[in-house]
Amino acid sequence: MENIETIQAAPDQTSESLNLSVPPKSINPVNHIHPSDTGEQPCPTCSASKNAGLVQYVYALGRIQPRFPNISIEKEFAQATSRRNMAGLTDNQAMHEILSQQQNRYLVRKLCWILSIEGLETYILQPMNPADLDMLIDSLRPAPQPTDVNVVIGILGPVAPPQYCNGLQIPIVGFDQIYSFDVDTLIKSIPKPDKTTVKNFAPIAEELFRRIMQMTDNAGATDDHRVLNYLAVRYHAIYATAADCYSRNSSLTGVEVRPSALSGTRKIVDVIFAFSNRNTDVTDKYYCRVDVTEEFPFLVTKMQTYIDR
Repeated sequence: MENIETIQAAPDQTSESLNLSVPPKSINPVNHIHPSDTGEQPCPTCSASKNAGLVQYVYALGRIQPRFPNISIEKEFAQATSRRNMAGLTDNQAMHEILSQQQNRYLVRKLCWILSIEGLETYILQPMNPADLDMLIDSLRPAPQPTDVNVVIGILGPVAPPQYCNGLQIPIVGFDQIYSFDVDTLIKSIPKPDKTTVKNFAPIAEELFRRIMQMTDNAGATDDHRVLNYLAVRYHAIYATAADCYSRNSSLTGVEVRPSALSGTRKIVDVIFAFSNRNTDVTDKYYCRVDVTEEFPFLVTKMQTYIDR
């Protein structure tokens, strides 16, 4: 499989279903995603055949930002800041400095970490494993740029109760992995096709990446959006195919995700890219197959010509 090594880069829930007898920040989204008749909590990454219909995975592209859940945490953060010399640092640099200190790890746990997609607050992030708090700290860049992107892979949980994050009621995502990178670095890591110059390839790759990110309602929670987001950051052949078609005076006119004829016990989809010639209007289609059965999608069939049946 050809992969890009990514740069390290519902209805309202009742208080009973959210287990509000414990402090709000102690809510574990996994415990509310896999209910069991036996009372046991199933493995969050077990086969979909075991938890069919109960698990909704997320593979989302956006921007992560910390928020204060209440004024108490905001004042506590201010006190931690006052104990260090922050002269000359921006607010982002100061926050990164404070949260990177081991003695301030409790603040990382107390903050709300919000994933915004296309400027819309979409998910509240919570690590499946407390050891993964470092991923949240790494996502907070001292000097953020408009091209920064965070990839969040995890499991969709319930809508947060009002007291969880200062009244913000959006779904909680229990994440297993976060990748943080900027678009320029991603594009530079993609092998350039032989027939394309670096000058021509970069804008083609960036345009394709942006179009996937800006697809309507791409919150990374459906199989269609998960697979597109996966391909955008993990499979360089889609960019090589686009560059080849652009060199032949064709432009991208459609992206479609269909259930594959190979689907059986596994959930496999065909991702079809359509390119139309700007002079003749003749359309060529190319596709690859991806398995989206579990939390981490993976390539089944490499990019090749698609023939309508």
